[in-house]
Order: sequence, then structure tokens, then C-alpha cells
Amino acid sequence: MDNFGDGKLSILLENKKMTNIDWLVLLLTLGGIVGFGFWKGRISKQNIEGYLLADRQMPWYHVTLSVMATQASAITFLSAPGQAYTDGMRFVQFYFGLPLAMIVLSVTFIPMFKKMQVYTAYEFLEGRFDLKTRVLSSFLFLIPRALSTGVTIAAPSIILSTILGWNLYWTNILTGSVVTLYCLFGGSKTISYTQLQQMFVVLIGMFLAGYMVVHLLPAEMGFVDTLKVAGKMGKLNVIDWKFDLNNRYNVWSGLIGGFFLQLSYFGTDQSQVGRYLSGESVGESRLGLLMNGIFKIPMQFLILLVGVLVFVFYQFHEAPLFFNKTVLEKVEQTSEYQSIELKNKEVFMQKQSAVNTLFQAIQTNNQEQINTSKIAVLEADKQANTLRTEVKDLIKKNDATADTNDTNYIFLSFVTKYLPQGLVGLLIAVILLASMGAMASAFNSLTSCTIVDIYQRMIHPHDTEKHYLNASKLSTLLWGIFCIIVAQFTANIGSLIEAVNILGSWFYGTILGIFLVAFYFKSIKSNAVFWAAIMAEVFVIYAWWIDLTAFLWLNLIGCVLVVTFGYLLQMIQDKSSVSS
Repeated sequence: MDNFGDGKLSILLENKKMTNIDWLVLLLTLGGIVGFGFWKGRISKQNIEGYLLADRQMPWYHVTLSVMATQASAITFLSAPGQAYTDGMRFVQFYFGLPLAMIVLSVTFIPMFKKMQVYTAYEFLEGRFDLKTRVLSSFLFLIPRALSTGVTIAAPSIILSTILGWNLYWTNILTGSVVTLYCLFGGSKTISYTQLQQMFVVLIGMFLAGYMVVHLLPAEMGFVDTLKVAGKMGKLNVIDWKFDLNNRYNVWSGLIGGFFLQLSYFGTDQSQVGRYLSGESVGESRLGLLMNGIFKIPMQFLILLVGVLVFVFYQFHEAPLFFNKTVLEKVEQTSEYQSIELKNKEVFMQKQSAVNTLFQAIQTNNQEQINTSKIAVLEADKQANTLRTEVKDLIKKNDATADTNDTNYIFLSFVTKYLPQGLVGLLIAVILLASMGAMASAFNSLTSCTIVDIYQRMIHPHDTEKHYLNASKLSTLLWGIFCIIVAQFTANIGSLIEAVNILGSWFYGTILGIFLVAFYFKSIKSNAVFWAAIMAEVFVIYAWWIDLTAFLWLNLIGCVLVVTFGYLLQMIQDKSSVSS
């Protein structure tokens, strides 16, 4: 069971770098999709509505795939499989609140935004409250979106720098500049058409990746057998019903905390609002969001499942002690590392034997043998993790500034080492395309808020469409430069997908609270909600700083505090008015 047969393993082991075929597939895929997007977007009106909202003419399927492409950046395809490899499938619970959030948005937010013909979500707040509340909300969006876009730029840079041996910082500049120029000259319609093609290629690529992992397993192991082994090793932990505020991923944090995060993200984050504001009608925008709620969880499940399949693969083939090869090379020649490596080979042989026995017991349904083998496998896996920790300690000892979290490199390492020519190029294209889609929407939204909510409203009102179009392009360029700078500081922040979601949880609850007050608490006025939002934001940051609870709950806390503080402040203000 531990042999590929017919020399397949030895051949695949040679495919450690991008070949000419991979480069051809990569360039044709990227060039074809970007070229198609520019060609389809060329007829967009040369005004601010065409540049920012694609003339508000997109059908529902464009809205669905554009929304999904905005959310599914390179971080998703780099970090999520690694997340599943190390922590199992439980991360999928993060999205359990998404369908309910899509229903609420379709009933409340979309009709209101469409009726007012707004460019950004925050325009609505000025009519309900005042200018300072609109600007505050816009700033609360701009800060996390700009920072998280920097992380989004860093993700594909990790790919290119690892594969090609380029300097990570210069790679950040290259990838960020390419997407900035693409957004600068493309506009929203080009972004939408490009994202439509991107999502098709992304889904095909991930299906192929999952198929190839199973194909590279021992011949007698099918897909169902692979899942059974993964289940016995605790990796199919999709559902966790235990209520625990300190547990990041369980049903309750996903349904409640995830609901508030998704409601705020899709309802108040301009990178998403701008996608469905481009829909040609209320019905098209609604259907686009609802389809996103239906398809997103299965897509995320598939991506995580690929990571679990890679984990099972490495039960039959020795996994690297550390997946970031560039960092590992600095200690590979030391006697300490070589000693750990020898121990790891012994542990792997023990684990491989135990996994073989477990698989045979599963096939014969020998429950006693299954229980015995499971204990042996988990014990060997625990020893392997201990050795991985020793390697991380050695790396840190050798270089205190080194990043010892290799989650983002697990899937990338497998792809470049084991997958056949052509498919490596396709999967690299998938990750780069996903990053381009997310970055494009982010730059578009940053520009929308900067120009519509701040520049046009406060700094330079009453000018021509051409002036605001040129200002929008300049804004896109400046935000691109800023996000590239941010990307230079994201190399050592661990799991990128968690980092982005934690960053969003700092602000999204507060923004959502402002919108909920605007929709449902008519008695709360502008001054009360403004100061309530500031107080709530300070408390949320402090709660994260002292590690009060798992980050998903910060979204609920921020939202509830805005409503509560707003109500109390309004009550105090009303009493003061009466007494005076």
C-alpha cells in the first residue's frame, strides 16, 4: 500500500518546479481571462457610474459569481486547505450563518439601497443620520478593507516567491502593481466579466486537485476509504455542538457570530455592496445574493476537503517536517535538525504501518482492530507533531524573526511536488485569478468610498463626470500603492484566512450596529449613534486585546453595543432636553 507502482512516485517527485508546460498553461489562462474581461468591459460608459458600478446592468449570475470571487481570494485557496490539514473541517462552521444573512439582506438592505440609487452603502446613512456618521462609517470600512487587501496581495506573492525563489518584498510590489493597473484601466464591468470566468476556472481547478490527491493514494484506496481514514483521525470534525465562547469554530459561533459577521460584510462592506449594486434590478441583486448563500458553503467545504485529502495522502508518504522550504533551508544542515529528521523517519514508518492496519480493519469492519489501530495512529501522529514543534523551535532559535507558521505553504508544497505538469500551472493560475478578483473588488470599493463619500461630498463637490472619473483612477492608483506597502508587513502573521477574518471582526460589528439602528431604531438620532459607535469600537478592540472571547463573537459584541449605547445616550439626551 505504500507504493505508487509503475514508477509513478519517482516520476512525480521530479516535478518540483514550474515546467514550460506549466508556464504555458498559466500564461494562457491568465491572459485569456483578463483579455476577455477587458474586451467585454470596453463598452462601459466613460463616467463614474460605469467605472464604479458597471452601469448597474449586471444579471444575477454575474452578481453571484462576482460576490463569490470577491470573497474567495488567493488566501482561500492557499490557507484553507492548510487550515483543514492542521485543524480538520471545523472551519466550515464559520459560514453557517451565511444563508440566513443573505435572506435578511435581500429583504431589507437591497430594496433600500436600490431605491435610493446609492453608489456606496454609506450614502444611506447621511440621509438617516448626518454627514459625520456617514464619514465615520466609511472610515471604519476603509481601514480594515485596505489592511486586508494588503494581506490579499501577500498571498499570491508567497506562491511566486516560493516557486521561483524571488524576494517576497519585490514579489509583493510586482503582483500588487499588476492588479492595480488592471483595476485602474478596467473599471467595474471588466472586473465583473473577469470574475465570471475566474470562478469557473477556480472550481474546475479545485475539483481536479481533489481528484488527483485521491488518484495518487494507494490503488486499493477509493474516495470513501480516504474519508473513513480521515474520520478516524479526527479530521472530519464538521459539526461541533458544544457551546464555548473561547472556541473559534463551532455551530453556535458560526450561526450567531458568523451571521453577524456575514450580515455586516455583505450588507455594509462596499467591496460586496458594490457587486450587487451593479445588478440591473432589485430581483437580480436579490437572486444573486441568495445563490451566493446557497453555493458558498459547498464551495468552502470542497476547498477544506482537499486539505483533508492531502492530510491522508501524507499518512502514506512522508510529509516535510516544515512546509516552508525557504525557511527550513536555513537549519537543514545542522546536526540538531538531522537528528530530528531521523526520529521523524522512524515515527513515519510506525504511523504508516498503523494506518495500513487501520485501513485493512476498516475494510473488514473489524471494530476491535479499528479501535486499536486508531489509538496507534493518533499516538504516532502526536509524536510527529511534537517533532514538528521541535523543528519550529530550532528555526526560532536560529532566527528569532523567522515565521514558524507554515499553514499557508502546505497545499502549495503538495501541488508543486506531486502534481503532474500542466495541472501545477492551472492551480497556480487558480490561486492568482482568485487573488486578482478579490483585489479588484477591494480597489474598486476603496475608490468608491474615497471619491463618493469623502472627495465628492466634502472636498470637491459640483464638478464634471470626467473630473470624478479621473479622480477615481488616481484614487485606485494611490490605494494600490498603500496596499502594497501593507503587504510588506504580512509575511509573519500566520494563517492568512484567519488574519483577514479577525481583522474584519474588529470593525464589522460596529458598522453593522450603525446600519441596524438606521433601519430598526428610529428613535435613536445622529449624535447618539455616532458616539455609540466610537465607544463600541474602543471596547471591541480592547476585548480583542485582552482575549476576552473568540474573534467571531466580536461581531455580535460590537453590534449589540452600538444599539445599547445608542439607546442609552439618546435617552440621556432626551431627558436633558426635557429638563432644560
